Amino acid sequence: MNRGTLLARLRELQALPMFQKRDICSISSFLSLDALAEHVRVCEEAAGVASAAQS
Repeated sequence: MNRGTLLARLRELQALPMFQKRDICSISSFLSLDALAEHVRVCEEAAGVASAAQS
């Protein structure tokens, strides 16, 4: 996935009830592409949602 796709997915996750009171997006500006992909994967796992695309 490219950075834009990962950031869009992260914004979708931010809207979920479990993340509404937590900022999971600000860190993305400091992360490499691989680290961002891992961050999104971990957030998806924590939320119990399937990844939109497997890399």
